[in-house]
Amino acid sequence: MGLFKVDGWDLKTENVAYYDAKSAKGQEKKKEQKEKRKEQKKQQNELKNLKHQPEPAQEDVPQKKRKTKDSSSSSTSSVPAPKIERKLTPLQQKMMAKLTGSRFRWINEQLYTISSEDALKMIKEQPQLFDEYHDGFKSQVESWPENPVDVFVEEIRQRSKRPVNAPGGLPGLKNKQIVIADMGCGEAQLALDINKYFAQINKRSKPNHRKSHVVHSFDLKKANDLITVADIKNVPLPDNSCTIVVFCLALMGTNFLDFIKEAYRLLAPRGELWIAEIKSRFADGKGEEFVEALKLLGFFHKKTDNENKMFTRFEFFKPPQEIIEERRAKLERKHKFIETENEREALEDKRLKESEGKWLLKPCIYKRR
Repeated sequence: MGLFKVDGWDLKTENVAYYDAKSAKGQEKKKEQKEKRKEQKKQQNELKNLKHQPEPAQEDVPQKKRKTKDSSSSSTSSVPAPKIERKLTPLQQKMMAKLTGSRFRWINEQLYTISSEDALKMIKEQPQLFDEYHDGFKSQVESWPENPVDVFVEEIRQRSKRPVNAPGGLPGLKNKQIVIADMGCGEAQLALDINKYFAQINKRSKPNHRKSHVVHSFDLKKANDLITVADIKNVPLPDNSCTIVVFCLALMGTNFLDFIKEAYRLLAPRGELWIAEIKSRFADGKGEEFVEALKLLGFFHKKTDNENKMFTRFEFFKPPQEIIEERRAKLERKHKFIETENEREALEDKRLKESEGKWLLKPCIYKRR
């Protein structure tokens, strides 16, 4: 062993130092990995509660103090601290998007598969659900080739160029006022656009050419001052007080035929019912069964527009009494009046056994990803 002995170098202690260094490095790496997993778990837990965390109160934010320019005064004045904004990491942003999408799909499914009465109760108890739903809905609209609300606004623009109650013009009351009820209005975009449009044309028009209009907007929450909270099967307007009733993707309850009956009550004779619905909802694939059901409820069918790839638009009108009498006499001559009455009763019997939300229009349920 003397051959391997060198002054100032101990083979045994050097090896021990080498292995100790290697072991320490491994322990440090394990510690880093453990800390990283701990941090990821902490971020996930923070993300779950992120939407419900309140903004920091002003009094909780540290405030700087500064001396006044007046040297004779020893008092100090506080300077408001800048608002603290929470920034999400890329991982948090991705998880938030998934959470928001999942939440939207759940709320959407609830609104399509419960009655309008239960939906109103749900939103009153949890008003934040309305906002969450419409945030998700806005994301959906961004991918559509066109928004049916914009189509209805353009229809009003084009038809307003003709006199009220004239062929091709907008229907109005006896005083020629145009009264629109937007049922299930969301954030009242229809009212905002129409009010802006009529304000512009009336500003340029002569007094005797100006058009008088009112838009009533109804939904489950008062998102702004234009909206009246109501179950749209029963809104606070008198009979025969409207000239146009709009359902833009709003036939969402299992009892949506009650909404159609309410529209019939609201409309003045010759008033029009406008509906836009997603094509995939129609049980027969075309909407013909839907049209027949509305005819049994008293409406006359004007037209069906299938040009859009995603939506089908319908126009109906409420016939005046003289047309109703003429139609009844015609059916009696053909011995079909009793047959029509039997069909109407059969529709109501079918509704009692199973809600129309299960067989006439299918719920619009988004696929889970």
